[in-house]
Amino acid sequence: QVQLVESGGGLVQAGGSLRLSCAASGRTFSTYAMGWFRQAPGKEREFVAAISWSGGTTKYADSVKGRFTISRDNTKKTLYLQMNSLLPEDTAVYYCAAAKLLATIRGGDLDAWGQGTLVTVSS
Repeated sequence: QVQLVESGGGLVQAGGSLRLSCAASGRTFSTYAMGWFRQAPGKEREFVAAISWSGGTTKYADSVKGRFTISRDNTKKTLYLQMNSLLPEDTAVYYCAAAKLLATIRGGDLDAWGQGTLVTVSS
């Protein structure tokens, strides 16, 4: 099992950028597909982005496509989410997650979750 800890959240003005990190413990990080989800106040958790174990395949929600970039460094056991051109509607708690298969991430079939990091975008 992999354990996940997110960091990098904070307060940023609209149009600004943030980079989230998700540090994994355990020896199996490189075997997992990874993803980012978010949950805004009063809303359900939603898929943001996912990446295959090798980093060769990525998927994005339409709402973040072209603004967010997911990446990973398997040697550092770390997942990243670079967020540019942030909008107030991007305000949410962001969670990283691990899954055996990239195809199952969007549907929420996940093996591990982090505790979340709060991103607040002011207008």
